[in-house]
Amino acid sequence: MNCIIVDDDKLSCKIIEGYVNKSSSLTLAGIYSDSVEARNVLTKRHDIDLIFLDIEMPEMNGFDFINSLDFPPNIVIVSSAEEYALKAFDFNVVDYLLKPITYGRFCKAIDKTVRYFSRKEAATNGDEEIFIKKGSSLVKLKQRDIIYIEALENYVTLNTNDDKFTIHFTMKAIESQLPSGVFIRVHRSFIINKSKIQTIKENTLDINVGGTLKSIPVGKSFRDSLLNDINVMAR
Repeated sequence: MNCIIVDDDKLSCKIIEGYVNKSSSLTLAGIYSDSVEARNVLTKRHDIDLIFLDIEMPEMNGFDFINSLDFPPNIVIVSSAEEYALKAFDFNVVDYLLKPITYGRFCKAIDKTVRYFSRKEAATNGDEEIFIKKGSSLVKLKQRDIIYIEALENYVTLNTNDDKFTIHFTMKAIESQLPSGVFIRVHRSFIINKSKIQTIKENTLDINVGGTLKSIPVGKSFRDSLLNDINVMAR
């Protein structure tokens, strides 16, 4: 996995760099003391799989940094402040390391990240099975069986051919966990399964839900991305 370090603590960077160089599963692609600079790099590079990220930094703190990325890679927080740990996991970070970091604890975080990364890779085609809570039960379904996702304030509804599941999640968070080869966001409030698209119109598209066509709005800022993501043959 390609990784970068984003931390204004020089000693911490040096320690993490040494640990990374000992790890056969990691390749260090850069060290940045400025989170704004690191963000600019990530907008141009799409091969970074893991970021070791400090929280307390000038210009833009770690949480603002994560929020500024449309599709953040795996994040391992590296901080001297324990009080941010609970909040950090709301940002779907893989692990939270307290400074000073021991090599053993670092290795444990990397093992966890590798497992998480492998699951994400396996989910590229939407074949990964997930469990969704419905009432007092957990229901198993494959990601590719989700037809579309709709935002409802602080919740999202996952719609399949036969059922729907409402969970406490943000659209940004769920978008980051879905395989981009299968799903695409077409509106602030809608993510759709690309294989279910039947017709694309000026401001809407039709998807097949259990043999019935459903109209989904297409936001202006998402239309170009949608058209670039599908195969279009035109005269």
